[in-house]
Amino acid sequence: MGQQAPVASIQLTGFDILQGLIRARKITDRVGIVMYGQTIPELDAVKALLSIEIEQHAYQTPDDAQQRFEQLRNNGFKVILGSSLVVELAEQAGLQGLLAYSLTSVRKGFEDALELARVARLEAGRYEQLNGVLHSLQDAVLAVDHKHRIIAVNPTMQKVLGREASALIGQSLDDLPDELALRATLETGQSEGTGLLRLGGHDWLANRTAIHERGVIVGAALTLYVAGRIQEADTSLRVQQRRRQNTAKHRFNELIGQSPRFVSAMQTARRYAQTDMTVLLSGESGVGKELFAQAIHNESSRCERPFVAVNCASFPETLLESELFGYEEGAFTGSRRGGKRGLFEAAHTGTLFLDEIGDMPLALQSHLLRVLQEREVTRLGATAAIPVDVRIIAATHQPLKDMVAQRRFRQDLYYRVNTLQLQIPALRERPEDIPALLRIRVGRAMAQLGSTMDATELLTAWMPRLQSYPWPGNVRELENISERIAVFLLQYARPEDVDLYALRHDCPELFNGAAYPEPDLDSTPRQRALAALCASHGNRQEAARRLGISRSTLWRWANLQETE
Repeated sequence: MGQQAPVASIQLTGFDILQGLIRARKITDRVGIVMYGQTIPELDAVKALLSIEIEQHAYQTPDDAQQRFEQLRNNGFKVILGSSLVVELAEQAGLQGLLAYSLTSVRKGFEDALELARVARLEAGRYEQLNGVLHSLQDAVLAVDHKHRIIAVNPTMQKVLGREASALIGQSLDDLPDELALRATLETGQSEGTGLLRLGGHDWLANRTAIHERGVIVGAALTLYVAGRIQEADTSLRVQQRRRQNTAKHRFNELIGQSPRFVSAMQTARRYAQTDMTVLLSGESGVGKELFAQAIHNESSRCERPFVAVNCASFPETLLESELFGYEEGAFTGSRRGGKRGLFEAAHTGTLFLDEIGDMPLALQSHLLRVLQEREVTRLGATAAIPVDVRIIAATHQPLKDMVAQRRFRQDLYYRVNTLQLQIPALRERPEDIPALLRIRVGRAMAQLGSTMDATELLTAWMPRLQSYPWPGNVRELENISERIAVFLLQYARPEDVDLYALRHDCPELFNGAAYPEPDLDSTPRQRALAALCASHGNRQEAARRLGISRSTLWRWANLQETE
């Protein structure tokens, strides 16, 4: 459907008519004036000055004009003044036509026509540019004007609709499936976010946008995105974000603990952070070895550089090798086109944290040793070595020295990674840190669950069991127990409603040990009350009986604050 050419009309002015009347008076004293749209009332005031009889008529269509000429002829008028169309129609009706345009009006008409042509060229260029953009988009796009008629449609949308552009341009969007409608967008001017629709056997995400021009809604556009492509983009974005997350989050001031063994470990770690030497972190699973590794990195001179962590126990041997050292294109079946850099390269100028290094296969240990000695890495399938500047922090829960004796871990690698050694204490070795750890983690878990209850006093009542529990999973298990305690407390509105002993159903491991000791009569009232509650498995009546006080006094004692 071709675009209509712009038309510039020559505007008749009062001066043009006046000049035409002066010329017409030389021919006759009776002149008919036929104008498009409406007559000029002011002419009636000048006809007396010109001593001329004037009869005005307005027309809307050529047929209407013919009727006006017939009327003027019947009234005895033989000369008609008007535009070029009026002159032409008048002469066809057997009357004499006089052109009313002045030279100035004609010149102004030409100037208007030239300006219209210039604007039309600009609009055509903009339309071609926009059309080129639309045709290059992989998404399906169509646009409508303010009357809901299609004015643009790109090839992707043509494929979706199964129709060519020539069959769609100018057609009302009402004739297409209702899912594509844009009338609501035209009426409100509000853009609509992505909504899911089914069309052509595919799932699409639809976006509707109003088109404004000088503050007026002149159309609307519909864009359909392939849902699968959005999912692919989301996956790619997550991968890119993960790559940018090669940073250490934790610092020493976030590590909780005041026990002598933990404080000593913190002080040692801070000293190690001031060097660039390799560190070996030892400790049971769950004690927080990676937290210490991140804190060391963040307090080192490499803190602004990457921190890359890898668990050596979580990959099969062949995959771990390619992850650590990278590979060239075609190094093995299924390798990525263009190859891939390894974690050593990713950690360049920063820190590489090798967690569970004791679980690394022997074959890889020799490769790792060579990289640590030479400070350069050779990708799988490559011949050229790439220099790397990496600080190594290794961690293990394995007895590496015993593994060396059993030939399960290379002795030379052991001495290479064991430059600075740090033993992180197990949680059961620092029971005095348990209350603070629990208060923080239970409070955080309850806040995430939307609870505002203060669990401090309740934790104090449970603390004998919590501190005597061996915590085989260390801090990781404590986090698990903290979340279970928070979920257990959700069923209660107030602390005084809590059945302390009922926790055994949610945390049975805490209740498999020895019974609580009887309360010490020389302790403070609060200590005596809490101990009695523990010894009575949370039974308030039994605890009050043991102490020889009422239940209300028992609860008051239990909620007293320590003075020292």
